[in-house]
Amino acid sequence: MLKNFAEVISPNSKDAELLSQIDFARLPQHVAVIMDGNGRWARARGKPRIFGHRAGAESVRAIVDTSARLELKAVTLYAFSTENWKRPQREVSGLMQMLKRYLRSELKEVHRRNIKFQAIGKIEGLSEDVQKEIAAATEITSKNAGTILSVALNYGGRAEIVEACQKAVKNLRQKGKSIEDLSETDIEENLYTHNLPEVDLLIRTSGEYRISNFLLWQLAYSEIYVTETLFPDFRRKDIFEAILDFQKRERRFGGIANK
Repeated sequence: MLKNFAEVISPNSKDAELLSQIDFARLPQHVAVIMDGNGRWARARGKPRIFGHRAGAESVRAIVDTSARLELKAVTLYAFSTENWKRPQREVSGLMQMLKRYLRSELKEVHRRNIKFQAIGKIEGLSEDVQKEIAAATEITSKNAGTILSVALNYGGRAEIVEACQKAVKNLRQKGKSIEDLSETDIEENLYTHNLPEVDLLIRTSGEYRISNFLLWQLAYSEIYVTETLFPDFRRKDIFEAILDFQKRERRFGGIANK
């Protein structure tokens, strides 16, 4: 695993020091990230909010690159919630343009790294041009077997659970079963993340202690790591620190500690 970072980390750097402390046998398999603080980062510099979103693109690259080098099975990024439509139209339009540019500019590298891209959320609610870019990226990387990169767009955790329940009940009725037969497995099989491992670690930047309607079902037993770092400043070092903190936790999944 260390050799995967040889070309990007200097031997005597802080990143190298942190990397040497990581137990590669106990890596989280699925990391989710709430990318928060872009607006505050921009405001502190006297810039409009969209300036912070643009700066955050480099942080996304750091997360995707590091996840691939660590050979994580999945990383899920909270990019645009159903509530984000309430923001000023200029900001929303800027975010959608950024998304299209990112997909176009990064697709070749994502594909080269064997990363599989998918978007989760009510994708049909996005503009046709954005849907087209998403569909192209999904198709091109569909056979890749490395890290699965999921980007949550027009996403809401409550809406996801409602939709999953509706689909699960419909499936039960088609099989001649009743609502009493509904199980957690039936719901999980109809979540947007049905093809992903459980979320082991949720990272939230900017110091806010809330999950903001993100992966409500999937985070039931996830470890949560909050950093004061604003998202545009989030880099490889911060990812390593989150993983090291995760590895100090004792995960009991509702049970009791081992004696």
